Amino acid sequence: MAADAVSATTIQVAGTPGYDVTIGRGLLDTLPSQLGAAVARVLIVHAPILGARAEALREQLASQYQVYLAEIPDAEGAKRVEVAAFCWQIMGQTDFPRSDVVIGLGGGATTDLAGFVAATWLRGVDVIQIPTTVLGMVDAAVGGKTGINTAEGKNLVGAFHAPRAVLCDLDLLTGLPKNEILAGYAEVVKAGFIAEPEILDIVEADVDAATDPTTAEFRRCLELAIAVKARVVGEDFTEQGLREILNYGHTLGHAIEHAERYQWRHGAAVAIGMMFAAELSRLTRSLSDEEVDRHRRILESLSLPTSYPLGRWKTLYATMQRDKKARGSMLRFIVLDAIGRPTTLNGVDESLLFTAYQEIAD
Repeated sequence: MAADAVSATTIQVAGTPGYDVTIGRGLLDTLPSQLGAAVARVLIVHAPILGARAEALREQLASQYQVYLAEIPDAEGAKRVEVAAFCWQIMGQTDFPRSDVVIGLGGGATTDLAGFVAATWLRGVDVIQIPTTVLGMVDAAVGGKTGINTAEGKNLVGAFHAPRAVLCDLDLLTGLPKNEILAGYAEVVKAGFIAEPEILDIVEADVDAATDPTTAEFRRCLELAIAVKARVVGEDFTEQGLREILNYGHTLGHAIEHAERYQWRHGAAVAIGMMFAAELSRLTRSLSDEEVDRHRRILESLSLPTSYPLGRWKTLYATMQRDKKARGSMLRFIVLDAIGRPTTLNGVDESLLFTAYQEIAD
């Protein structure tokens, strides 16, 4: 992790190809240098709320590139095959070759969809991700996982496709609603639970400062969380082992999102999933009562939910059995031996899972 004189921080993600995640302010001005001279066409994939920002970016690039805009639905509504087909249609009609670039401008769902479109067009064109939410910056835009949802579940169709670059411009968080920041912060504290307890210490010391995008505390937590993901992805790009620790809280979280027809924020569902994983860790591993309680205190300080109705268990369990981390009929969960010490739990009996679920049920 390195910072230069103008306070941009660069975090390198190892691999072939490797790439940089840059965190700072005013980063959109560097986009032409990221694109380079060999690119002729650029497709900016963006959510409706970012229409003016996308148009300004188009104007900024128009003197050097042919720039096309693809406005897609907000949130999880973007992650449908029909939306991907809309983008492919634009690319086909503009003769978009393999040498050109897709830009994902938006939150996590937008960058997931933009990456998927780039991964599948001509079997892969470059994508530059410009996340505009906390969730997008710490999770979705970093790591090269792309995907769409189907009626059967979340992210079951997708591809691993590393971006050319990720630009986390903190100016883009200005004016973001507080509840959006807090929902995204679930992925920040997840990094704290699995690998970087300093994040938890900062949140506990002053939750308001930690969640204010203008503070040094916020930036420190963001950079620590991104560095965790970059380190893990650099060692295990296609999720053959280590990368699975990033799924802490996600097995149940994704099932909740599916049950709620993707109307919930990802972070809210994952918060409940982490609470469940903590209870499961207490039952099956050595996570202490205090560490479980610490999960609840931190998540509740962020105004994130920590419980879900008892009567929904059977539906959630059936959805989890289709989770992409399952092996055959065997469910697998990321659990903690202690904060900062994740491990994999395989083949857990449903009765034990239900016991853990009862601890978070309302």
